[in-house]
Amino acid sequence: MEKVSSPSSSFSRRSAYLEALTQEIKKKLTRAVVSPAQTRNLLQDLFADIALEVDDRAKDVILSKEEDLITSDEADADGPLCFFDVLADYYVKVSERGKDILDLMVQLWSQSFASHIFSLLFHKWLFEVELDNQEILLRYSSALVQGATNVFWIDIQTNTRRFQSLFRYLLEEVALEQIRLKKFPFRLRGNCISYSLGSFSFTIQWINSIAS
Repeated sequence: MEKVSSPSSSFSRRSAYLEALTQEIKKKLTRAVVSPAQTRNLLQDLFADIALEVDDRAKDVILSKEEDLITSDEADADGPLCFFDVLADYYVKVSERGKDILDLMVQLWSQSFASHIFSLLFHKWLFEVELDNQEILLRYSSALVQGATNVFWIDIQTNTRRFQSLFRYLLEEVALEQIRLKKFPFRLRGNCISYSLGSFSFTIQWINSIAS
């Protein structure tokens, strides 16, 4: 008889897997901080890693059966499920796990691919975790807009929707939600809305081209 995992054991496996991913991210960011000559390549590699689509083996650990069904049903709308999708949720639900990563990111702020990584991993955290310091909020918001801009053009240039879930969140959960939108510094709100709508328009065109 096949052994059925209990909900608690599945949760423990999921937590352990996501914690292992977090440690790998911290390790690579730490190397990027202490090895300036390798910084760009390390950040580019990390960006590529978190943008990978979650494979079936990892899904068995990360997702419950219910989440797996939802993901399959929404694949056409959200694009592929990638590692950054899962980690972005994790850093909202267990926000202290992302703190060390944020501290390392601040040290790498001006480096290529730093804003890409920040926007993918912390776009939900920025709006769902309370930040009291307005200067820090402005810094993080600016990095989010810069990173979102960069990955938007990657999707356009490669004719893919790998980062669609980021823009869907910014459109549906930020641009259309006044409370969250007000959290965005005023001068950056237009950028958030523009790229979200731009990505939505691109998705419609992409679906139409597939259908035709």
